[in-house]
Amino acid sequence: MTGAPAIGVPAAPPLPEDLEALLRRLRLPHIRAHAPQVLATAKAQRWDAAEVLRVLLVEEAAGRDRSALATRRAAAAFPTGKTFQAWQPEASSIPAPTQQALRTLEWVGRAENLVVCGPSGTGKTFLLEALGQAAVEQGKKVAWFTLEDLGILVRRHRADDTVTKAITRVLRADLVVIDDIGLLPVALDAAEGLYRLVDAAYEKRSVAVSSNLHPAAFDELMPKTLAGATVDRLLHHAHLCQTTGDSVRLSQALSRRRRRRAGRRPVTTNTSHTAGQFAVVYECPDCEQRFLGERRCPDCQLFCRRIGIGGDCPHCEEPVAIDDLVQDQSTREVTWPAR
Repeated sequence: MTGAPAIGVPAAPPLPEDLEALLRRLRLPHIRAHAPQVLATAKAQRWDAAEVLRVLLVEEAAGRDRSALATRRAAAAFPTGKTFQAWQPEASSIPAPTQQALRTLEWVGRAENLVVCGPSGTGKTFLLEALGQAAVEQGKKVAWFTLEDLGILVRRHRADDTVTKAITRVLRADLVVIDDIGLLPVALDAAEGLYRLVDAAYEKRSVAVSSNLHPAAFDELMPKTLAGATVDRLLHHAHLCQTTGDSVRLSQALSRRRRRRAGRRPVTTNTSHTAGQFAVVYECPDCEQRFLGERRCPDCQLFCRRIGIGGDCPHCEEPVAIDDLVQDQSTREVTWPAR
């Protein structure tokens, strides 16, 4: 039901003050918002009373569902907001049947765990966040953590001996995600938080983990006894997925760079600069095209950043700065054209 009146329907008059007050008292904000238009439409089209009541209750239920979804999504604290709409199944090394089985979220209902491990940039965090978003849309509660977050949680509640209560509050969620294990050294507080969480969730809640290391190598990150107990509970009822391949982020960045270079115009040189002479080298912050003495990119219409003093490169069409040659001096010898 939209706020604009339909064609042929008179403008909706405001609700009487006493009715407005009752709706506020009963906390029916969506009925209060839609009632004027619904009543005007009902009067014009001669709806019966049951139909009016049904439409108003449907609007209230739909509004509450939208509010609850927004609340669950905000409480989950997802890092980027990625969903399966942007997910490319064929780009993942995880088998397609496994992806489909995980997307059903039946494993969450059975309180099973999920461990996704593999090199950086192979879609581990993307997959977990998309699964978390799907769980939120199904009415489930999700909590998102990093190991550092767990360490902070333990330190904050250790002073008053409420760590157990804090972990219990976390496990009000149906799915707890712990992202990026293995990227940084694990502090003892974070290792303790991971063990406490996995132990408390065992056979009660689902825990999803992304890691650069296989769980068998967790003893490289934390004390061996603690790692063994954590992995034992984590993998008992778990789906283990290993990703392989090159970094998707790096591949996309290199592809964009190649496309930009392929579509560049010929090198633009300021008329005050002649071949074989030095000038200031500028680079566009967007397309990364370089210019000699030209401070504005003609393609992007953006002001360029200053790279340094340089000139024409004898090996390619791009201007090169002296700093580039200094950094590259150990690998190849570059000869400037005669002045």
